[in-house]
Amino acid sequence: QPAAWAALYAQLVHGKKGLEAVEALGKLLAHIEQNLSRRGTAYLAGETKSVADVVVWATLFPVFQDETSLPIELQALRTWFQSMTLLEACRKAADFVLMPKALLEFKSYLQKQPPPCLAMERAPSNEPEEEEGSERALTEEEITAAADAWAHGAAALPKPWQPQKPVLPVEGMRNVLITSALPYVNNVPHLGNIIGCVLSADTFARYCRLRNWNTLYVCGTDEYGTATETKAVEEGLTPQEICNKYNAIHADIYRWFDISFDYFGRTTTPYQTTIAQDIFQRLLARGFLLQDTVEQLRCENCQRFLADRFVEGTCPFCSYKEARGDQCDKCGKLINAVELKNPQCKLCRGVPVVKPTQHLFLDLPKLEERLEPWLEQSWATGDWTANARYITRSWIRDGLKPRCITRDLKWGTPVPLDGFHDKVFYVWFDAPIGYLSITANYTDQWERWWKNPQQVELYNFMAKDNVPFHSVIFPCSLLGAEDNYTLVNHLIATEYLNYEDGKFSKSRGVGVFGDMAKDTGIPADIWRFYLLYLRPEGQDSAFSWSDLMLKNNSELLNNLGNFINRAGMFVCKFFGGTVPNMVLTPDDKRLLARVTLELHQYHQLLEKVRIRDALRCILSISRHGNQYIQVNEPWRRIKGDENDRERAGTVTGVAVNMASMLAVLLQPYMPSVSLAIQGQLCIPPDCFVLSHYFTCTLPPGHRVGTVSPLFQKLENDQVEALRKRFGGGQARQTPPASHPSPAPGDPQLIQQLTEEVAKQGNHVRQLKANKAEKAQVDAEVAKLLELKQQLAVAEGKSPEVPVPKGKRKK
Repeated sequence: QPAAWAALYAQLVHGKKGLEAVEALGKLLAHIEQNLSRRGTAYLAGETKSVADVVVWATLFPVFQDETSLPIELQALRTWFQSMTLLEACRKAADFVLMPKALLEFKSYLQKQPPPCLAMERAPSNEPEEEEGSERALTEEEITAAADAWAHGAAALPKPWQPQKPVLPVEGMRNVLITSALPYVNNVPHLGNIIGCVLSADTFARYCRLRNWNTLYVCGTDEYGTATETKAVEEGLTPQEICNKYNAIHADIYRWFDISFDYFGRTTTPYQTTIAQDIFQRLLARGFLLQDTVEQLRCENCQRFLADRFVEGTCPFCSYKEARGDQCDKCGKLINAVELKNPQCKLCRGVPVVKPTQHLFLDLPKLEERLEPWLEQSWATGDWTANARYITRSWIRDGLKPRCITRDLKWGTPVPLDGFHDKVFYVWFDAPIGYLSITANYTDQWERWWKNPQQVELYNFMAKDNVPFHSVIFPCSLLGAEDNYTLVNHLIATEYLNYEDGKFSKSRGVGVFGDMAKDTGIPADIWRFYLLYLRPEGQDSAFSWSDLMLKNNSELLNNLGNFINRAGMFVCKFFGGTVPNMVLTPDDKRLLARVTLELHQYHQLLEKVRIRDALRCILSISRHGNQYIQVNEPWRRIKGDENDRERAGTVTGVAVNMASMLAVLLQPYMPSVSLAIQGQLCIPPDCFVLSHYFTCTLPPGHRVGTVSPLFQKLENDQVEALRKRFGGGQARQTPPASHPSPAPGDPQLIQQLTEEVAKQGNHVRQLKANKAEKAQVDAEVAKLLELKQQLAVAEGKSPEVPVPKGKRKK
């Protein structure tokens, strides 16, 4: 109520509008959104209306009046608010009590009242929210326990687990199976793709291994379907050649980013055909497939039925003009291609016609009675992100409908059924089965992972647009197959990562793509750190060059790197490279307890797959370390009396042990930096395991190696050059003239320029065919554009700068 009062005061008295007016309600609205999303219910207390719904709606209605006034990212809240507002009783109450005269009278009343005193919420940012309790008062029990754990040393650590190869489930162990959404083979992943799937999954997989959990992490390229055929047509290659080319590109990118797959495969394998067809036959035998005639777009020019991605048109829901035939990239809704307005064939740009064709459907309504109890159990026992729960519940609430699982294509898994041999499986029936077939290519004992729900925990990582296929369609396929398949226990979905003020776009040269990151001169671990630091866990976040520079120079260089370097250097400089004796004081023991609290929080967050927030615990520990060194000044005490020298030794020894622990905590996030710290401090391999306690792993007498800086400063000039390079600016630069301005109408010059344009065009095509470096291709394209401009002038035409190919602006 106080927050709603403040929002009304801001609106009616101060005349504020939009988000500025409702700033006081920000955290409360987010809490309601989170509650609705987590529960996955239509109303605050369940699937039916309650007093709580009426009270909260009545409080919010005077401020918002309709759901469009609520922030767009609060989708669950907007839906709830709309459903409440449409209720006849609520509508009548609003009309009678508030609209419109009462609000004016209320304004005159508010003007006579003092302004409400309410702390405003901070604006959204890439910074993680503060966790409660990180700086709370320590208890004596916690301080004593931390000191005892420290005293036990490395002997208290569990022994690192080394699984046999291939990794298989082990009786009595926690067996963790991790997948990241299979990237489409037909493109190069950008930073948003990388953080949304493979990097997030990799970080968690590394954490699991450090916890001695028996862990298998698999991924691979999704290679069948329309997207591949489309790309093959664009590049003049066969689908298999496209798959081979881009599978190698993906593998190379992930190798550079140090992604620790146990196996990175692909879906174009015999195992994929065998397993997909087996699941299909089991569904068919159990009556979970339907056959129906479908109205489908056919291009008479191309003499073929058009698969979804060969069609483009206007979205029937949001009127976006470049919606695909299967899904709209703007509003995210799934589309049947025949629903598109003004459809076009992407191959010839002709207008397709609607014709009937036979297809097979997965009977989702029939499978719903199996899906719902499984979902309730998985939600109750597993960790599903709030957006995954909300998206799944929305699908079910809208009512499941039969879903087509076949397509009129040649490139795909063949349908093993008479009358359908000219069709293949639709990619969203076929692609998730790739997790199984990729594992089968890793080990012939794949069923021990994928038909073993009693022993295996399955984590799926993806961006939010992939949720329905992993939470509804794929589980329905496996439940209907009745073959004891392992179903997802934890579905981890991110929001979207944007680029600066817009979106990544390969065609416009906007944003950093995976194959470009290594050419920036910035190490892979810095990219990993920054992407994980702004991982879009609860809302969309945005990559920013200035923020990257700030985080590198402040968090890495001045905080983390500074502490670890100082700790190691003090051992080398003051104690001859040997860890000194340590005599702990009460202040030291409080530090151990404080670090232990951060360590516990690190575990709690990562166990819930809150990867971004757990990173903050690492940075907090190093900040404690820097403060500890600053307060105790070992560089000064080493020059004092025996007591001062003893104190300098204690501070140095504790600090270098903190650095040793940080090396382990960092390993999931920055594996190369972690390895460097391990080498510099000569940390024993047996200490590279995670426990819940801060122990003395580098005891007195331990010798460290050569210590050197871990991070380099990013300079403003360097970052500005990179911002310009990846901001699409190159495409807009006018290349220098290679000819004097021609006089219009000169036939000889027109002939000469025509030949030069043709020659340069062939040269550009040859470079592209030979996969030349992008910078080289861009330079030659610039020359071609300049020649075309000169030819236009010579012909007496307007020398307009040609528009680069790609999506048209709206």
